[in-house]
Amino acid sequence: MKALLFDKKLRFSENEPIPTPPPGEALIKIKMAGICNTDIEITKGYMGFKGIPGHEFVGVVEKINDADQSLLGKRVVGEINCACRQPDCEYCQRDLGRHCPNRTTLGIFNRNGCLSEYITLPLVNLLEVPDNIPDEIATLTEPLAAGFEILEQLTILPSHEVLIVGDGKLGLLINHALSTTGAKITHVGKHADKLELVKTNGCKTILLDEMPEKKYDIVVEATGSASGFDFSVSHTKPRGTLVLKSTIAADQKINMNPVVVDEITIVGSRCGLFKPALEYIKTGVDLSPIVQKVFPTEKALDAFELAKTRGSLKVMVDFN
Repeated sequence: MKALLFDKKLRFSENEPIPTPPPGEALIKIKMAGICNTDIEITKGYMGFKGIPGHEFVGVVEKINDADQSLLGKRVVGEINCACRQPDCEYCQRDLGRHCPNRTTLGIFNRNGCLSEYITLPLVNLLEVPDNIPDEIATLTEPLAAGFEILEQLTILPSHEVLIVGDGKLGLLINHALSTTGAKITHVGKHADKLELVKTNGCKTILLDEMPEKKYDIVVEATGSASGFDFSVSHTKPRGTLVLKSTIAADQKINMNPVVVDEITIVGSRCGLFKPALEYIKTGVDLSPIVQKVFPTEKALDAFELAKTRGSLKVMVDFN
């Protein structure tokens, strides 16, 4: 099969072995795969990953190594954390398999990812995608789920003032997720054209250089940069909550003094469950403006280069 491989250097291969699904897993033919900032951080050393990166996809189940064959031939998306699901695992028993200490993570930790023609995933990770949802939109389920994860971690009320920091693809999808709360949302970024994409959600948008000295109940940092942390802290109210969404490979110095002085609660937020995200997509919301460009399989390296470009939106690879 064709795949992108990373081992100190990213390269394109046309002759990788098609994986065999172990018991309880399915073989999935990838239709479309997205490139995430985490994939880019992996090429800088994040998690020490070697293998096939990628964790955003939609595909078709071609084979199932299980008595349950109900998803055979179905188009699916898949949650990226593969938990042990053992009865003595406290995290799995609490439906927190994405924190299972024995988990593998698609394209990030000990499991080859979806920037390839085929992957395997446990059946319990898969959700069927309705026929009327285009491949490009279905591929956004994983990053959109990361936005909805915030709503699992925090109670956000209509009375709350919320600031989203960062107008990249993740920040825009977080806006969609938080817009379902009815909260008073302000979104700050560097690019007026990107902020324009979420104005229909009823939020207020502000360019970074026009940001007033205002503090918010909840601040979500989604810049992908260490400097975004200091900015976000400075705009969080005393005893407010700061949600961190960025994963950055490089070590950075950050000033924690304001966090202590203002008694700010910091919430790390990573992967989310797919069901809320997929239900939101089913409403027919138009997420297509977040997709910048789709590349054919043979141009996967070019796709990765565009995704690395500062200011790019979602870049995808078509494996059809």
